[in-house]
Amino acid sequence: MKKILVIGATSAIAEATARRFASRGAELFLLARNQERLTSLSEDLKVRGASSVHSEIFDANDFTRHPGVIANVIEQLGGLDLVLIAHGTLGDQKACEQDVALTLSELNTNALSVISLLTPLANHFERQGHGSIAVISSVAGDRGRQSNYIYGTAKGALSIFLQGLRNRLYKSGVQVLTIKPGFVDTPMTAAFPKGPLWATPEKVAGDIEKAIGKSKDVLYTPGFWCLIMAIIRSVPEFIFKRLSL
Repeated sequence: MKKILVIGATSAIAEATARRFASRGAELFLLARNQERLTSLSEDLKVRGASSVHSEIFDANDFTRHPGVIANVIEQLGGLDLVLIAHGTLGDQKACEQDVALTLSELNTNALSVISLLTPLANHFERQGHGSIAVISSVAGDRGRQSNYIYGTAKGALSIFLQGLRNRLYKSGVQVLTIKPGFVDTPMTAAFPKGPLWATPEKVAGDIEKAIGKSKDVLYTPGFWCLIMAIIRSVPEFIFKRLSL
């Protein structure tokens, strides 16, 4: 059975993916901020077939705790085969434009906290010589747009970090999967109007499970976002800056 760590476990995509892991009898360790939701999710995953479920309250922005928390997870699980990092926030772009403290907070949560966690995790997997690291980034990181460039900056930086980490860990037999969802119908996007480009967390979770199984490097989910973002990246800057995106 696989030993799996899920960080940001109570996010909608993480929950849906963890349910898939549980149905395969995985041993799970969940990290998230809300004890009530952690307890509820843990019980749900046990019912769905997880061999065991450990959990701990965790604030990703408390960087000083990261090495100790990762070491504790590995000790309690007796090893680690896979980590899914799924925490993040979708800040108010307009508010961030007026307050650099809000901007830095968004960058901390969506990029720097993930990079901090990936450092001890990468070193563990490198020593171990096998395993998978899966991290939720976003299509927003593929090109800066006026509507969400703070969030996009964080996800773009994270995607580049993961690209370099993948290059480093490949020779050690470690998979590094960058997950780039498009629009996903979650509590974080509840206020947004929905349309045909929107996916469910369950759809994204299925794609994540398949991508891990196939040792993929980058996952656009749903798949049509790969074409959409290729088109967006190809627009010349002198045209793109005139668009209201």
